[in-house]
Amino acid sequence: MRQRPVRDIDIKGGMTVAALVGQFAEAGGFTATKFADAVDITKKMLKDKDCVKFLSFPACINATGTRGVIAKMLRERMADVVITTCGTVDHDLARSWKDYYHGSFEMDDAGLRDRGVNRLGNVLVPNDSYGTIIEQKVQPFLQQMWDSGKKRIGTKELLWKVGEMCKEDSILYWAQRNKIPVYVPGITDGSFGAQLWLFSQEHRELCIDLMQDERELADIVFPARKTGALIIGGGISKHHTIWWNQFKEGLDYAVYISTAAEHDGSLSGARTREAVSWGKIGRRARHVTVDGDATILLPLLVAALK
Repeated sequence: MRQRPVRDIDIKGGMTVAALVGQFAEAGGFTATKFADAVDITKKMLKDKDCVKFLSFPACINATGTRGVIAKMLRERMADVVITTCGTVDHDLARSWKDYYHGSFEMDDAGLRDRGVNRLGNVLVPNDSYGTIIEQKVQPFLQQMWDSGKKRIGTKELLWKVGEMCKEDSILYWAQRNKIPVYVPGITDGSFGAQLWLFSQEHRELCIDLMQDERELADIVFPARKTGALIIGGGISKHHTIWWNQFKEGLDYAVYISTAAEHDGSLSGARTREAVSWGKIGRRARHVTVDGDATILLPLLVAALK
């Protein structure tokens, strides 16, 4: 085994994020070394013209300014496929029209409830900025879609149509603008999904065709020469991404960013090496799990790619 000495980080005035992160690999450190690997793997994945690039993330980070990082990634076509949750649709739509606000983890939650304010970590989401505005905007949209004769639709096509309603700071706006498919396997699990259900009570023929999504994912994965994924957090969006990639003998590149622990056996906490055992990540793939908060690490990672 070739030994490498640990080098000190040398911070200089005007240093770029890329230059700082570039020192992490030689400096050692615990998560820093993994983060340097993550940047390197992501760079190689983005440069590989044979690679279909998946981006997976949960909703919560889109209640924060990290939404802007994901919107930028889609604006610059850094992903070919997005798999996420219904809450992402909720927050992206709501914040296209209304503001969320700063709060803290230690606030009086019963008092917030009395004021009609929901707390998401240290972000405050007033009812008027969430369920109320989503209903006001989504119900007329669904009626218009219905009147046009569209009664059966997959989540990709549905969310591209939704993206046309959004402002240019929106994730869904750039997805539809650049024709990047966004799949939401749990489309009913959120405020947007509740609006679909509500509309369906008087429009029973409405069908969100999840099997159409699966057919489209098959058409993406099966012919792909290589695939890679940047996977933020866990849950259904993470699993759906790695589940589909097992059908081509696993991802060729994989970067996980997560705060979840693996000791409880959860999918969210499972490291990349566990996915190798399932064939969801290839045995010769380049992969790394970085422990940490994506609201810090994802902006740094994207900045370090420049």
